[in-house]
Amino acid sequence: MPTDLGRPRDPRIDSAVLRSTVDLLGETGYSALSVDAIARRAGTSKPAIYRRWPSKAHLVHEAVFPIDSGTELPDTGSLADDVREMVRRTVAVLTTPAARAALPGLVGEMAADLTLARGAAGAIRRHPVARTDRTPEHGTGAQRVRPGVTAAELTEALAGITFLALLTRGAGLDDSWVERTATLILRGIST
Repeated sequence: MPTDLGRPRDPRIDSAVLRSTVDLLGETGYSALSVDAIARRAGTSKPAIYRRWPSKAHLVHEAVFPIDSGTELPDTGSLADDVREMVRRTVAVLTTPAARAALPGLVGEMAADLTLARGAAGAIRRHPVARTDRTPEHGTGAQRVRPGVTAAELTEALAGITFLALLTRGAGLDDSWVERTATLILRGIST
């Protein structure tokens, strides 16, 4: 039977580091954010951080875009309502101060670091929004997801359209934008 060597990692350190990362991003932005500052704020050390995350970018990605039970969407029973809620929650995540500070730097880092890009793509595919029960039989009556549309593709489309809108519109992603975007996405994926 295999045994773990060394002492187990303290989950309180993980929480403190993730929280400190989000807080500091809002204060300093991505480019000025340092692992030293995160370690100081979290009350830990740089080696403790690097044992958990291979780079600042990996840490920032996990801190800003957590995937847990709190990010799972309810199944409303209506494809239109599900898509609307997906758009609304994507906007909510991407418009946080930490996400707005992190996204430009993370995009640049992903272009240079294929492991980070693959990790982000994998996280999108594992995201609770991308559950397989949302495709292709999901929905009722005339509103079903058409065959061939995958949940991962839908999640990527939602994130992509929202990210581009943030770049071009700034903070103008209001309820009207959510409604128009949900209608556009719904027309593209439904039978």
